[in-house]
Amino acid sequence: MKVAEFNYDLPEELIAQTPLLKRDESRLMVLNKEKQTIEHKQFKDIINYLNPGDVLVRNNTKVIPARLYGKKETGANVEFLLLNNIEGDIWESIVRPGNKLHIGTKVIFGNGILSAEIIDIMPGGTRKVKFFYDGIFNEILDKIGLMPLPPYIHEELKQKDRYQTVYAKYDGSAAAPTAGLHFTPELLNQIQEKGISIANVTLHVGIGTFRPVKEDVVEKHKMHSEHFYIKQEDCDKINKAKREGKRVIAIGTTSCRVLETISDEKTGMVKPIESDTKIFIYPGYKFKCIDGLITNFHLPQSTLLMLVSALAGKDYIMSAYAEAVKEKYRFFSFGDAMVILGKN
Repeated sequence: MKVAEFNYDLPEELIAQTPLLKRDESRLMVLNKEKQTIEHKQFKDIINYLNPGDVLVRNNTKVIPARLYGKKETGANVEFLLLNNIEGDIWESIVRPGNKLHIGTKVIFGNGILSAEIIDIMPGGTRKVKFFYDGIFNEILDKIGLMPLPPYIHEELKQKDRYQTVYAKYDGSAAAPTAGLHFTPELLNQIQEKGISIANVTLHVGIGTFRPVKEDVVEKHKMHSEHFYIKQEDCDKINKAKREGKRVIAIGTTSCRVLETISDEKTGMVKPIESDTKIFIYPGYKFKCIDGLITNFHLPQSTLLMLVSALAGKDYIMSAYAEAVKEKYRFFSFGDAMVILGKN
């Protein structure tokens, strides 16, 4: 299968640069993969498409302000983007300018409240970095770090919490699980009052989510690895829905990837686990656990567009994207949403 089959034309003005004032007033495209229909709604209408006994599975990871600007001892400006915590105060980081940051290079951030030393060069050119500081690392990041917005967003984010879900809990992501940005506490309460369960997974989103597919053939692409875990109480909610013939609906591709990584081949049941996933879902994949997906509109030729095409069918998804462009939906992280539903 050719990667070019997942291309589409997107006018630049449709790439959302800022979040809407109210999270749940974004638009919602509703796809029914059995009936092959397309409806245009507002996100808060999602509750009308959820049934008592369904379970929504959300990713409660929290984005850390992982972008740091500092100076070398020579005074030269540098930029770090923290990707993942290897152990203790050692992190994997993207650094710029990479050709100037060798092993042993020392960097100062925030007028000296944080410093770092490059201790190794990792495969792909990222750096293993050791940080030095007094106090609590995450509190220092909150003071001097910036939210690591995707490269297609050029506007300044005035409120850090808008690149964070309202249920974000565990620090560790370099990017937000953006499908969840549309939910408000009030909407989540209404959903639960209707008899819909909410389960959590935690997958720390890596910056690899923005890396383009460089292969011409889909099957040759290698996915980046992301760390995740799921607890027993959340497995119980998902398994109850599976036993009772109710729907499991993932909020976002990250939740979907966790569930499809861990679910039983025959039953779709899940067990508590902490692990890493490199699962690559593209057309031809047989879903084991999820029955529906809430997601945003994804980049052309991206692995995420391939994932939603696997769930709903490539031709149906590409026609839906053409409709979204025609109707001037807002695209990508701060954009509008889509829900793909199967059985009732």
